[in-house]
Order: sequence, then structure tokens, then C-alpha cells
Amino acid sequence: MRGEPTQNRMKIEDFKAGVYWQQFRYKSFLPARVNLEWIWEDPRINVLLENAIRGLGELNAFSLIVPDVDLFIRMHIIK
Repeated sequence: MRGEPTQNRMKIEDFKAGVYWQQFRYKSFLPARVNLEWIWEDPRINVLLENAIRGLGELNAFSLIVPDVDLFIRMHIIK
């Protein structure tokens, strides 16, 4: 982290997803950059991230077991 500019770091508690920008006759949403190094002070975020990563790993493992994921999803949506 030495030598890197601090502008590439974002405190997650201060993050705003973007801003509404007034155009000619309408408003548009301009998303904020998310390709940043994230820092946080709340330790509960670590638990949430661990649970999310575990869930993604389970989903990935399940997708390897099911031969046709698209068909499997369609079968459950139709129910």
C-alpha cells in the first residue's frame, strides 16, 4: 500500500451508489466507481462477507453437480 494514492481507497460506510444527474428533460443515474480498495471499521461486515463468499462457493459447487443449470432453474421457476 505504500506509494499508492489514497484516492483509490473508499471507506464503505461513506459509499454512495451514485448520483442523479439532471439532463435536458429527465434525470439520469450516474453510478459511482466501485473498482476501489474498500476499507471498513465495522467488524460485522467481515461476517457478512464471509457468509456471502460461502454462499457463492456453494452455488458454484452446485452448478458443477447439475448438468444443465438453465433447465434446472426453469423447472423451479415454472412451479
